Amino acid sequence: MANDWALILGASSGFGEAVSLELARSGYNIAGVHLDLRATLPNVERIQEEIRSLGREALFFNINAADAAKRAAVVESLDERLRKDDGESYVRIVLHSLAFGTLLPFIDESPKGAVSKKQVDMTVDVMAHSLVYWVQELMARKLLRKGSRIFAMTSSGATRVIRSYGAVSAAKAALESHIRQLAYELAPLGIAANAIRAGITDTPALRRIPEGPAYLEQARARNPSGRTTTPQDVARAIAALADERLAWMTGNVIGVDGGEEITA
Repeated sequence: MANDWALILGASSGFGEAVSLELARSGYNIAGVHLDLRATLPNVERIQEEIRSLGREALFFNINAADAAKRAAVVESLDERLRKDDGESYVRIVLHSLAFGTLLPFIDESPKGAVSKKQVDMTVDVMAHSLVYWVQELMARKLLRKGSRIFAMTSSGATRVIRSYGAVSAAKAALESHIRQLAYELAPLGIAANAIRAGITDTPALRRIPEGPAYLEQARARNPSGRTTTPQDVARAIAALADERLAWMTGNVIGVDGGEEITA
């Protein structure tokens, strides 16, 4: 596995951070894409140091993952690095864990309090459509091959309503649709694509949702496992799902929630 790489979109916190570290422990080199300001860069540096302490490479890019030119530049840089391994290296795992969108209601007493077209378009582009564009870039450079796995983080919000979650809910529903389409088109090439539906998890993204803390407490009370999901639960699941013996699993929405969904 010395030449295997994982590309993590949203690598600096939450699920992306946990998966980056878990896959490094499993032997993967990590290419991380993140968007951080100076105040949060120390945490990004810590993640990279932890990856390197495990004997793995850490190649991180602080960019807007939805910017077409920057996306192309990252994939070109990754291609150049992987070519140094005489064509043996490729991207075995892609994780789409981008959590950047608007959290405004569709309808509000004040027009300024309601979500705008620009905000909806941005949210769905970053949190859903960008997955397709990253996969297209990777495929164009033959960085995804037979045995590669694509994972995308969805949520129960794809099918449920939260007042301020409308644009993100639309993005999650679109993301699941994109996963099904990618699974269909990439299956003949031996590349699998699945969505991971985590239980309600205490992450920076959840804390930005006005109703987030209340939903976390509700999930803790009803989860039959007696606690809420953690990023590490999801990271371990993705590391296991990357096993070559699970290559036949594709096009699914896989719940990783300790049984939370069955009590909803």
